[in-house]
Amino acid sequence: MKIATYNVNGINGRLPVLLRWLELAKPDIVALQELKAPQEKFPETALAAAGYEAIWHGQSRWNGVALLSRAGTIHETRRGLPGDPNDDQSRYIEAAIGGLLIAGLYLPNGNPRPGPRFDFKLAWFERLYAHLATLVDLDAPVVIAGDFNVMPTDKDVYAPERWRDDALFAPEVKAAYRKLLDQGWTDAIRHLHPDATIYTFWKYWRGAFERDAGLRIDHLLLNKAATRRLAAAEVDRRPRGWDKTSDHAPVWIELK
Repeated sequence: MKIATYNVNGINGRLPVLLRWLELAKPDIVALQELKAPQEKFPETALAAAGYEAIWHGQSRWNGVALLSRAGTIHETRRGLPGDPNDDQSRYIEAAIGGLLIAGLYLPNGNPRPGPRFDFKLAWFERLYAHLATLVDLDAPVVIAGDFNVMPTDKDVYAPERWRDDALFAPEVKAAYRKLLDQGWTDAIRHLHPDATIYTFWKYWRGAFERDAGLRIDHLLLNKAATRRLAAAEVDRRPRGWDKTSDHAPVWIELK
């Protein structure tokens, strides 16, 4: 089973890119982030024509997450991260599909730092940690997929010295990510490629993609049951080089 995460950076504006990639890569399950579309504007019909069932949590102009499946019926288990009744941002969706549990998330950016947005990011991380504690020991495979907006280590960012003051690279944020790994989750890419230079995001300007001046901020975390089945984990850089594309590339894993 091939499972992917992809920050599409506007699903309607990038729909031709997404459909082209789905046809080319043929993932079985996909977590999408940054839909930037209200609930009623999600392109359900176009995705169904491409062979994908979908559930989504939209939000006008910002955020938004979705799960796509061609591997079986999607049984939604959660919409929205628990722990803050005042949080109305569309950043978390979770479902059982084909014998596994998958969560798709779009973690807050947190800039500028310091400030309320950074505080919200750290609080969101704490809520995520609390919720994932209820999932990590499940007997079924569990996959947490999405844009975490964190570069875990220096090897995950081009020119790390330039990012020391950024919320995506702050010590508190890296520590929060490490806390998830210590909880029992496996970073799929680093599990199979411990020392490789791998990026998932490149800014649009100054030829960042052409220079490979990127960041690794899109991750797939696996519980023990999923890790035992992990056969491959890669970044599909092809869509990042297409016209009118997202600044992220899809990341995918294959489970036996």
